[in-house]
Amino acid sequence: MTRADPATPVSRSARLSSAERRRDIVAAVVELARDCSPEGITTQAIADRVGLTHGALFRHFPDKRAMWTAVFDWVEERLGAVVDEAFARSGDPLEVLERVFLAHVHFVASHPGVPRILFHELQRPADSDFHDRVRRTLRGYSKRLGLLLADAKRGGLLPASLDEEAAAVLFIGTVQGLAVQSMLFRAGPGMESVARRLFPLLMDGFRGVRQ
Repeated sequence: MTRADPATPVSRSARLSSAERRRDIVAAVVELARDCSPEGITTQAIADRVGLTHGALFRHFPDKRAMWTAVFDWVEERLGAVVDEAFARSGDPLEVLERVFLAHVHFVASHPGVPRILFHELQRPADSDFHDRVRRTLRGYSKRLGLLLADAKRGGLLPASLDEEAAAVLFIGTVQGLAVQSMLFRAGPGMESVARRLFPLLMDGFRGVRQ
């Protein structure tokens, strides 16, 4: 079943499976985070968004924390699939690198609530399962980028002196910087245009000064 536009509450009379309702609830949280701080998203607002009573909402999730966990699962799964697809398509290492960069930015631009949710959780002072998940994901992502950059070095596309570990950190940091700008200026659609202008500069930095 195709989900309705998240901006349109699902009719209370609609008969959806529990799995479909949970997907709707996750989508509602991501959409609500577009315009307000995650800590300000109430369970009543979520229920209203999907067209459920407040009590019915908790038939699908035992508590608010479980909802947030489901949101993190969705982000991890969807972003992972987007990045995996970009890595998997053919091309030389730098073509793949650009495709991964733009695919990652496109995901963030299409779901502006996602960076708000992630940054909100990362600002919590104590370590949590969420912090561990983010660290594991970033380590895996950085490793894949490092291998791609190493391939580019072997192929003569990047200088042999390039520190691929540092370059991977800069790559991810550039995407994160764009995400922060999108939150500050609410310029999601323009984010991809800026990314296309930034990528050549990023590559120039990787190549270093040409004599």
